[in-house]
This record gives sequence, C-alpha cells and structure tokens, in this order.
Amino acid sequence: MLSSAAVGPGSLPTVGLTTLGYACLGVGLGTCSGLTPGLHANNFALLLASVVSALPGPTVALGAAMLAAGVVHTFLDVVPALALGVPDPATAAVTLPGHRLVLDGHGREAIRLSALGSGLAVVVALPAAVPITRAVEVAYPTLRRHVPLLLVGVGVVLVATEPTWRRRFAALVTLGVAAGLGWLVLDLEPAGPVAVGGVLAPLFAGLFGAPVLIEALSGEGVPPQADPVLALDRRTILGTAGAGAGAGALVGYLPGVSAAVGTVLVLPAVPGESGARGFLVASSGANTANTIFALFALLALGTPRTGVMVAMDRAGTVGSTGVLIGTACLAAAAGFALVLSVGDAYLRTVGRLDYTRVSLATGGLLLAVAYLFAGGLGLAVFALAAVVGLLPPLLGVRRVHLMAVLAPAIFPP
Repeated sequence: MLSSAAVGPGSLPTVGLTTLGYACLGVGLGTCSGLTPGLHANNFALLLASVVSALPGPTVALGAAMLAAGVVHTFLDVVPALALGVPDPATAAVTLPGHRLVLDGHGREAIRLSALGSGLAVVVALPAAVPITRAVEVAYPTLRRHVPLLLVGVGVVLVATEPTWRRRFAALVTLGVAAGLGWLVLDLEPAGPVAVGGVLAPLFAGLFGAPVLIEALSGEGVPPQADPVLALDRRTILGTAGAGAGAGALVGYLPGVSAAVGTVLVLPAVPGESGARGFLVASSGANTANTIFALFALLALGTPRTGVMVAMDRAGTVGSTGVLIGTACLAAAAGFALVLSVGDAYLRTVGRLDYTRVSLATGGLLLAVAYLFAGGLGLAVFALAAVVGLLPPLLGVRRVHLMAVLAPAIFPP
C-alpha cells in the first residue's frame, strides 16, 4: 500500500497520473466484460491480482483499475442481457422483465432506465455508505454470529414471495438442487489457461447464460425498437432507484446475497404500477450500489463481498479511500455515458443478424470462457450448471433461487 511517507511531493503528480491511467484501463476492461456475455469484471480483477507484482506503478493504481472495471461492468452488462436471449413473443409471460420490454419494442427505453437506476443508485449510495458502514461496524460482531440464520431467513422469504404453493414447492426444489450443485463443484480446483477464480466463471455462465440462450434459439430476435420515451415519472424512477440502492446495501454487507436476491427482497418498496420498468431500475441500481457498499465494507470491515473486492484484497491494492471513491465516481460517469452511447447500436446490430446464429455464437463464447478460466473441468461444470439452470423456467419460478449454489460457502459440510 502506498503511504505519503513513501512518495515525495514531486512524485505525487506522477502517481496521480498513473492512477488515472490505470483507472481508464479499468474502464476499458469493464467495457469489454460488460458487453461480452459470460465474462465478468471479476475475471479481469482476479487476473490482475495474479500478476500484480509484475505490473509497474503503485498498488493503489492497480486497485483503481480493478474497481473501475467492476463499476463500469455493472452499467454495461444490461446491454447484452437485453439484446441476447430474447425469446419468442408467445413465451413473453415467463421471460425476464427486460426481455419483455424488448419484445414490446421498448429496448432503448430499457437501456435508459437501467442507466438511470445505476447512476442514481451511486448518487444515493456514496453519501449513505458512511453512516450505514458505521452502524454495521457496531452490529457486525452480532451479525457475523447470526449470518447462517439470516441467510436461512432470506431463503424463506424468497420462497414465500412465489405466488402459489405449487411454485413455492418448486422453488424449494430449485434451491435444493442448486445447493447440491454448489457442494459438488465449488471446492474443485480447475487448471485452465487462465486458472483464476476457481469454477465460478463456468458455473455462473452455465446457470444464468446458457439456459437463456437455449430458450431463445426458437425466438425471433430483437424486433424494431421505438423511440426511447420514458414511461415512468421522475418520482417513480427516484423511488425505485432508491430501493435498488437499499438492496445494494444489503448485498454489500451480507455474504451470500446477490443483487438479484436483494432486489426481490425490496420489491415491496417498488410501486406496483411500475411493473417491469420499475424492476429494471431497481435491479440495475442494486447491481451498481452493491459495488459501492462492498468497497466500504472492505475498507471498514476488511470483508470482501464481491469478486472485485476479493481481488483487491488478495493483491493488497486497497489504498487511499479518497482515491478509490474518486475512481468509483469517474467509473460511474464513464459507465453512464457508455451504456447510452453503445446500447442502441448493440440492439440494432443484433436485430439485423440471424438470431439462431447469434445464440449459437454466444453459446460458443460461453464455452470458450468456461475453458479459458477452468479448462476441461470448466466445460463439465458449465454443462452440468446449464442443466440445473433450465429448472426455473421449466418449473415456472424465478431464476434467483439458483443463487443457493453459493450455500456451501456459507454452510460448509
């Protein structure tokens, strides 16, 4: 870690420029991962952590690159999520909220709603993170002792929010199967060309990427999109983004809870009339706010809650709080601008292509990512996870129950 005693006044401008350069590199990496299905900023961050000793520059600059990649990724990952995996209109009732908007010709609006959700969540999260972190610091010893009980409670709430008893039973089945998959594969040691991050890359690509593409193979692709007129009023957007920031706070401090899980838990705060649009704003806000709150959790509690924070902690790149907060603001501004400038073109490009070929090519890319990060074992994990990932649409329940795959990390045998 860089200290003021180690850097003379004359070298401070150089350090600042180096840090800015690395932050811009992180923006580029986050752009690549956000727009590439199956690739996450966690992968780049862990890769940087594995070679940090060979890279020039102060460690705080490398931390800035990792953080910037993580923040930008949360803005841009909605773009391929909206453009790829769009199913046939006949199955729209069971599709993801964002896909329903694309099917109705409101994809450009969805991109802007997501950008607003993420951007406003940062505005809410940065000032709120300090008092929330101080409160968590006081309660953390008690919280840590009761984490398993809290997570069981989260699972109960997720199951209970399914609308019928049949679906609640199906959700329990999905939770059990996903947890079993986690116990089977999470402790495996892969040996891929870039063996970082264990089997998480192929595991999540299989659970959440492959099933959507399989369902979309018979789809008609991205239909023509209307002008991006926002159907939600300012008050609703602010309220749903605030709810998303609240979900991000929950995720940032509580292990084993994903942004999708947090969004479901705060859905009662999302106005019912906002529908898919409100859910999209809230989920995007939770995804981005999670990174902000996780940063403060790492700085104050020493507990990394995301893959990016694990990489920063592992590489010893957690430097000046001011530098990291400034990096987060810079990355958020870049992510907001990038999603608005790239999103429409991405939708248009995919809409012009043969959708079956697009789905197959994207599936091939997921396989390549699985092999790159975990070798032959990664391909096996990917295939098994893809089968498990087909359970939620088959049983008619939300995909969020698949996050039980991480249960073994919290409840070891």
